[in-house]
Amino acid sequence: MLLGEYNHSLDVKGRVSVPSKFREDLGEKFIVTKGLDNCLFAYSKQEWVTFETKLKSLPLTNTNARNFVRFFFSGATECEIDKQGRINIPQNLRDYAGITKDVTIVGVSTRAEIWDREKWANYTSQDNMDVDEIASQMSDLGI
Repeated sequence: MLLGEYNHSLDVKGRVSVPSKFREDLGEKFIVTKGLDNCLFAYSKQEWVTFETKLKSLPLTNTNARNFVRFFFSGATECEIDKQGRINIPQNLRDYAGITKDVTIVGVSTRAEIWDREKWANYTSQDNMDVDEIASQMSDLGI
């Protein structure tokens, strides 16, 4: 299970260290793609297959479903951890997420999220996130 929040920086070649606690769960090779909220999602190969299966089950005749599938698959790339524990994040994904130097990598159970550090700080600020309000709305989802 992927848990926690870790800060790292990109090097000049666009590489970032993967938190050592995430390497075992993600594996030596894993999938990174555009995520929601302008971050990147990282899935182990096994979790990607599970996610891919769900996406493939969406109806081809539904415009929103087609767009949703395109969004995730068009940005997906396989990343391999090098001997120093880093991956290279392709330029198109860095551009999408607005990542230039400092990143925050967050464990979200079955996936990791890679955020521009400033965007993550803004996203999680008290001005943007009312946890009590979110919690009260989770009852609609059965939580």
